[in-house]
Amino acid sequence: MKKMSQTIALTTAIATGLAMAASAHEADAGESKFEKCFGMVKAGKNDCAIKSLGTSCAGSAPTDGVPDAWIYVPKGKCEAIVGGSLTPKK
Repeated sequence: MKKMSQTIALTTAIATGLAMAASAHEADAGESKFEKCFGMVKAGKNDCAIKSLGTSCAGSAPTDGVPDAWIYVPKGKCEAIVGGSLTPKK
């Protein structure tokens, strides 16, 4: 029974990894169902690097509302979010 549980856990982990890779690829594709939303990210929750701060990784926003920090949101939703913008704020 223990071997069966390990097999199920491993299979689930692999499936989850594949699903995450597929969704990340979709987010980068030209015909994505998502858009980048700038200026309304909470501290530590950004999806990509922040050029103005010289950071090179996701999750590096030091404060809320960094003007050029962004996250992916469903297409058409960004401008409905208070403080959200489709272009980096100055």
